[in-house]
Amino acid sequence: MEDSLYLLIPISVLLVFVIGAVFWWALRSGQFDDLEGPAYRILFDDRDEPVHGEEEDAGAAEK
Repeated sequence: MEDSLYLLIPISVLLVFVIGAVFWWALRSGQFDDLEGPAYRILFDDRDEPVHGEEEDAGAAEK
């Protein structure tokens, strides 16, 4: 039982440092800057981009 603790404790400490480093990197790179923007962006249509069928219909109307 005690032999496994000699292996598990350093692995868990190393894992805590790795998770902390990844979290710090995410904070510094701006991953958590805008938490609500993508949630609202999915609700609205992009009016600047044409819909797939509209390009073909506009060309047929001009002829």
